[in-house]
Amino acid sequence: MEAPSDVVSKQASTWEILPDSTQVEETLNALRARGFKPESVPDRKTALTRVQSLVPEGGRVMTGSSRTLDEIGLTALLASGNHPWVNLKAQIMAEKDSEKQLELRRQAIFADYFLGSVHAITRAGEMVAGSASGSQLAAYAYGGRNLILVAGTQKITTDMSEALKRLREYTTPLEDKRMKGLGAPGTFLSRIIIMEKEARRNVHVILVNERLGF
Repeated sequence: MEAPSDVVSKQASTWEILPDSTQVEETLNALRARGFKPESVPDRKTALTRVQSLVPEGGRVMTGSSRTLDEIGLTALLASGNHPWVNLKAQIMAEKDSEKQLELRRQAIFADYFLGSVHAITRAGEMVAGSASGSQLAAYAYGGRNLILVAGTQKITTDMSEALKRLREYTTPLEDKRMKGLGAPGTFLSRIIIMEKEARRNVHVILVNERLGF
């Protein structure tokens, strides 16, 4: 009989498999039909270059907490200051007054360019993201004119049922474990957004043919 840890490991591995090119192309077409602006890139280095090309000099940039953005190098790039943008998160973290910082966070929802990721994308073109605080979800639902989402193609799922299962049973436990490993209390899932269509904003979706994030 298999140990429980082996069973969990096998279940988790199903969420880490990269889909074939046919499935990726099907997903791209479905996203496009729903009003999103999807594209496929081969690796994380190309993804970072593509993000840099989408944000013009002087653009006001805000990022949601994202392991994917960490892994493509965007978080480090913003922290370095070696970029031509206005880093709103740096301004927020520099503000020590809690009330003023909260107000800056609210304003950042409407950044010129809000960047983040999602936790699952169905082959029908729906995108799912979950959060404990919901801070980045406000920008996803109703933020600035330009939203840039970067995701590894392992996040592509067959349908919505599988997408939600991925979020609840795979992504959230991994993020909880990661945060506890950093000495934080952990996390939980309190809010979920399903993005089904876009008609008024530029929502760029960069699918990376690598396993990125949770």
